[in-house]
Amino acid sequence: MKKILSLNLLLLALITSFTIDAQKKEDALFTYGGIGVSKKEFLRMYTKNINNQKPDFSEKAIREYLTLYSRFKMKVAEANALRIDTLANIESELGTYKKQLAKTYLTDTEMKNKLIKEAYDRSKKDVRIAHILISTPRNNDDTLSAYRKIDSLYKAITVNKADFAVIARMFSEDKQSGSNGGDIGFITPLQIVYPFENVAYNTPVGSVSKPFKTIYGYHIIKKLEERQARGEIQVAQILVNVKKSGGEEGERIGKARIDSVYLMLKKGQSFESMVEKYSDDKFSLNSKGVLASFGVGQMLPIFEDAAFSLKKPGDISEPIKTEYGYHIVKLMSKTPLKPFDSVKTDLGKRIEKDSRTDIARIEYTEKVKTKLNFKEYPIALNEIIAAINDSTLMNGTYNANEYAKYKKPLFTMSDVEITQADFANYLEAFTKAKMYGKKDPTLRSLYKTYADKALNDYQENRLVDENEDYRNLLTEYRDGIMLFELTDKSVWSKASMDTTGLNEFYANNKAKYQWGPSVKGTIYKANDEETAKMLVKQLNNPKNTNSDDILKAVSEAGAQNKLVAENGKYEKTRFPANLKMTAGKYCPYYKNEDGTYTLLKVDEVYNEPTQKTLSEARGYVISEYQEYLEKNWIADLEAKYPVKLNESVIKSMIK
Repeated sequence: MKKILSLNLLLLALITSFTIDAQKKEDALFTYGGIGVSKKEFLRMYTKNINNQKPDFSEKAIREYLTLYSRFKMKVAEANALRIDTLANIESELGTYKKQLAKTYLTDTEMKNKLIKEAYDRSKKDVRIAHILISTPRNNDDTLSAYRKIDSLYKAITVNKADFAVIARMFSEDKQSGSNGGDIGFITPLQIVYPFENVAYNTPVGSVSKPFKTIYGYHIIKKLEERQARGEIQVAQILVNVKKSGGEEGERIGKARIDSVYLMLKKGQSFESMVEKYSDDKFSLNSKGVLASFGVGQMLPIFEDAAFSLKKPGDISEPIKTEYGYHIVKLMSKTPLKPFDSVKTDLGKRIEKDSRTDIARIEYTEKVKTKLNFKEYPIALNEIIAAINDSTLMNGTYNANEYAKYKKPLFTMSDVEITQADFANYLEAFTKAKMYGKKDPTLRSLYKTYADKALNDYQENRLVDENEDYRNLLTEYRDGIMLFELTDKSVWSKASMDTTGLNEFYANNKAKYQWGPSVKGTIYKANDEETAKMLVKQLNNPKNTNSDDILKAVSEAGAQNKLVAENGKYEKTRFPANLKMTAGKYCPYYKNEDGTYTLLKVDEVYNEPTQKTLSEARGYVISEYQEYLEKNWIADLEAKYPVKLNESVIKSMIK
């Protein structure tokens, strides 16, 4: 059996193929250390990394990018030489990316586009649904009793004309909607599992669907209503909590409070000030009551209806009651359904995470099976299933070596043959030698999983050879994460961890790290002028000897969390030019552009430049030491991988 290449071998083959392509199929644009880079590769990267602007093919622009790209290739070559790709974290990250990227290519694109368009067309309407659920146990294939029960309820409704809502209340195992006659309210696409959505949109208004199955069990649906889509909305709210433990008195107090707030709003008080003073929604206080945008089915129906009934931004609702308490809602904005082209990409991403994408993958898999001459051998499968001792699987003593003699093929594809023994080995690895459930249906299910995985893995590895876009993206990602790891090791982390080198660099460049005219002291920042006045009062209190005393005293005076202090040395340019600074005194407070107030308490004044210590200049020193290390690193790489330019090829690109 032909073995599938490992990821690292594939990538090594990939790099080699690029080199051969550059050196033999066309003259290299440039070489670095004898390794060629083709004009095609260079132009692909050059036009890709210009943020959708028109490519600049001037000689200056091309030569500047040649320098950058040649250095990039040197660093990648060095990473390859150091075998950075064999590090466990790099192998894991690259393997994960390879799997994720392959999903994009191992899908029927035509079917995916149909699913995107279907979701968009459905999103033009909201549908209101009632349903009855009879649950089926997870990991159990015996669902016949559940089906018989849902079928009898279906016949009671459609044949015997029983009331759907009554049946839902009596028998539905979705207790939340069942208590409401099965009514789950309005839904839109991509909110519920795809089979449920299909039936919800395909059932006529007023009709009852036939029983159908989802991962939750068997359902029957009644479509109650259909309307034009509402789109999305953003609102702000004032919430007054009403605790159930408060009883009728708590309800009365909450109602009186929300009514008084509503009255103040009617008299002209700003919504934002009412949020700050009265709203109990701690999650929206910092945003002045503004909630994230939402659409149909994402809020309680009464809240949603109140929000969407508002006509224009700034309108507010009368108080409404939900299970959380009383709300007043203010409309911020409404967003109608956007044109298809503007949401197609986003819909595609959402569909990739939705169960419906399995349909596109199944379509693709069937096409691949035909292309690869995929053939199964059911008799061989029956034979190995019969041979496997189910007691060993149940008690955890299963050993795949006992079935090594079973060599018949289970399935073949192209030049790959998967045998009974291969499947036996997979069972041991997948189940860890212990299985739950009945042997025959469980092993057949595991066989299907194994066959699909083998087919998918085979296709993933063929993608490197067959799909240039996939190969390029995989190579770029590999180069990128290796380069990040190597640069961190050679420059970024080294600059902060190499204490000897950092101290030496600082000592050789001390003259660069100077304080300008500066002050040492404490900066106090107050939220408002009232707090600033409290601060001045406490600064004049001899009992307060340090900034901690000051903060505590101001907090106790009624300005809790409205004052912060910062001790240090600061250049005078940080403060207003007219601020008079005297050691041992504090400067008058001043108002900042954001409405806060600053006061400087001065301990020492330095009118002449002074030397910064390494600790004081550490951030600047590390940054410049990184630049120094990278400059030397590039010089070493350029010596190790000398660059030779092909001037005739370069001139052919200049326009």
